[in-house]
Amino acid sequence: MLDLSPVGSIAHTIQLAVTPVFLLTGVGAILAVLTNRLGRIIDRARVLHARLDTLAGEGAAPLRAELQSLGERGRYIQWAIGLSTLSALLICVVVAVLFLTEFTAVNLIVPIAWTFVAAMSALFLALLSFLREIFLATAHVRIGL
Repeated sequence: MLDLSPVGSIAHTIQLAVTPVFLLTGVGAILAVLTNRLGRIIDRARVLHARLDTLAGEGAAPLRAELQSLGERGRYIQWAIGLSTLSALLICVVVAVLFLTEFTAVNLIVPIAWTFVAAMSALFLALLSFLREIFLATAHVRIGL
C-alpha cells in the first residue's frame, strides 16, 4: 500500500535517490584510483626527465621511449578521469532531477532516464580508457623484462 502523505512521498523519493548515490560513491573510488595512477605517472616522468639531462646519445633512447609511453598512459588516464567526473556530475543531476520531479507537476522521467544512460556511457568509456592504460603499462613492463 502506498503512503500518499507528504512525508511518505518524500521518503519514497529519497529511496529512489539512494541507488544513484551509492553509484556516485563507486565512481568516487574509481576517481581516487585514477588520480593516484596519474600522480605515479607524473612522478616517474619527472625522475626520467632528471636522468635524461645527465645522459647523452644512445643511453638516452630507452628513457625517451619510456617517457613517450608515460605520455600516452597519462593521456588515457586523463580521459578516464574526465569521463568519470562527467559520469559523477550526471549522476548528481539524476538525483537532483528526481527530487525536482517530486515537487513539481512536470514529468521528467525521460530526461532522468537519458541522463542516467549518459552517466553510464561516460563511466563505460572511462573504464575502457583505464583498461587501455593498464594494457600499456603492462606491455611496457614486459618489454623491460
